[in-house]
Amino acid sequence: MNSKLPLEIERKFLIEYPDLKELERLSNGNFSDISQTYLTSEKGTSERVRARTRGGVTVYTHNTKIKLSSMKRIELEDEVSEEEYKELQKRADPACRTIEKVRYCVPHGGFVFEIDVFPFWSDKAFMEVEMPSEDTPVELPDFVKIIREVTDDNRYTNHALAIELPED
Repeated sequence: MNSKLPLEIERKFLIEYPDLKELERLSNGNFSDISQTYLTSEKGTSERVRARTRGGVTVYTHNTKIKLSSMKRIELEDEVSEEEYKELQKRADPACRTIEKVRYCVPHGGFVFEIDVFPFWSDKAFMEVEMPSEDTPVELPDFVKIIREVTDDNRYTNHALAIELPED
């Protein structure tokens, strides 16, 4: 067995709704439309399928995450065909709606900050940054206004948003 598990270590922030023109510029056009559907899965596991469209090209993925801590998860992701994507969507969790968002990938300070803008929010968005370890220092960008860090707040996961929008 491979002792090197594919880990996702990230911090997440709730930010004020960003200037989209500025994000387009800062991301050098690296943004995409994402549609993600959560699937029924075992307790402690989150499973989803995603269609990600950039420049007219759509890539389909199947993703499974197992939570280890608020910041760290085992993440398994495979590209799938459109047919496999549609077949997996038949396992959509009935408690969840499909999440639509636009993701901007902005390089800053040696990291790539992913900023997700949702159609159901006009005043806030998410910003995530993946890190090599939980104690890696990260210089937060000044091109967004951070409301607060929500890494430890389960109400601000995409899965939670697919079920119910949090009230502040």
